[in-house]
Amino acid sequence: MNPRTALLVGAPLTALILATAIMGQEQEGSPIDTKGPVILPPDVAAFPVEQAVLVVPPQVPPPIKRRYSAHVVVNLEVREVVRQMADGVDYTFWTFGGEVPGRFIRIREGDIVEFHLNNHPSNKLPHNIDLHAVTGPGGGAASTFTAPGHSSQFTFQALNPGLFVYHCATAPVPMHIGNGMYGLILVEPKEGLPAVDKEYYVMQGDFYTVGRYGEEGLQPFDMAKVIDEHPTYVVFNGAVGSLVGDHALTARVGETVRLFFGVGGPNLISSFHVIGEIFDRVYPEGGTRYVQENVQTTLVPAGGASIVEFRVNVPGTFVLVDHSISRAFNKGALGMLKVSGEENRVIYSGKEIDAIYLGSQAEAGKREAELKTGIATDIKNNPAITGLTKKVQVDRGKRVYASLCSACHQPDGNGLPGAFPPLAGSDYLKADRERPIRIVLKGLTGPITVNGKTFNSAMPAQEAMLNDQQIADVLTYVTNSWGNTGDAYSADQVRRVRRETP
Repeated sequence: MNPRTALLVGAPLTALILATAIMGQEQEGSPIDTKGPVILPPDVAAFPVEQAVLVVPPQVPPPIKRRYSAHVVVNLEVREVVRQMADGVDYTFWTFGGEVPGRFIRIREGDIVEFHLNNHPSNKLPHNIDLHAVTGPGGGAASTFTAPGHSSQFTFQALNPGLFVYHCATAPVPMHIGNGMYGLILVEPKEGLPAVDKEYYVMQGDFYTVGRYGEEGLQPFDMAKVIDEHPTYVVFNGAVGSLVGDHALTARVGETVRLFFGVGGPNLISSFHVIGEIFDRVYPEGGTRYVQENVQTTLVPAGGASIVEFRVNVPGTFVLVDHSISRAFNKGALGMLKVSGEENRVIYSGKEIDAIYLGSQAEAGKREAELKTGIATDIKNNPAITGLTKKVQVDRGKRVYASLCSACHQPDGNGLPGAFPPLAGSDYLKADRERPIRIVLKGLTGPITVNGKTFNSAMPAQEAMLNDQQIADVLTYVTNSWGNTGDAYSADQVRRVRRETP
């Protein structure tokens, strides 16, 4: 059976019709019916030849300084690689250049591009490439269907300036894109883009795994979820935490930052926002003619892109998110820009006063503000862990506690007087070992007495937020911190209580 036909078995009729049309175009560029090198007009053939510089995201190649057209040679290799999606979670990514997103391609309006797509011999599947910057059938997909161990070549001229997405268009297309096969190609206008101090490359993608968010091990692709558009992960640059901690973007006060932002999809759009910044300029949908100014959040479609620019005026950590906000804090679409330099307290003073206020809504408002800033600053990458010793569980649980629990119960576990009970030395938790599990799973509302004091607050249920191992880890941390001592909780204990608790 033809490998392309095999991939289509069971596909819906409409998908079959579309894929058949695409494959029909591909036949023109197949090894059986190649057309041979293009004969360029003498004036175009005289263009100077240069090799495209392809770099690893989030970096981008340097701006193009030349003011003439060139013959640019692009060599892009397809690699199927196992990489980390999240702590303890592996995934088989299909990539352009070994990275998600694929290598950034930077050319100039009017350039002639000689494009080589190389499918590594260790790969298992054929692939191709559709570049939205290309004027021609399939954006190049019709000429680049490439089997493992083969290389395809075609040539195009960059007619339109802008920031464009590229992706694999081999059937089933959602699977190829959904496994990470996307990237950006910038066609700089002939006059170039205005100079800035820093440029970065960020793409959002939605991923669909059989296991739940955070479930460890090598996770398979789930075609049913991708068809239903129910992603397990929504991430920047191919992984949870790819742009945080030591991997965060950086700048200094006074610098202007340009972000080339795209959405690979395959399904979701993005409400792209940088918490604590306003975009001075936005090139909507990757175009170059109409520029919007002073934008808080810009909408970027699946298979689309945008260029945003802003000057950083104060130091601190600025958080990149998809403002469909559960995607950021519950599915992974979160990154950081760390800005160093001198403070300007006129622009941003920082916290000036922390005074007692007895209004009935004061504590609730304070907690909400702490939650927004605390989660963003406390989230850290956790290295992949294979052995679940008690010490390791405590360390893992500390991460969960910092991101979900510390705003109310405080980093020292002492809670907020009159509002949230202490976890440190809590006789309420010690009285029943399974009680903490039930509280985390199902939540708790109403008055309780802890260490002789009454608290009447609400704890939201976390059963949809956390898996069994995460609950076991955070409870192990709580019961072995701040003077507490106890045995480690196990995922099996949590799983049993989850089944038994209505």
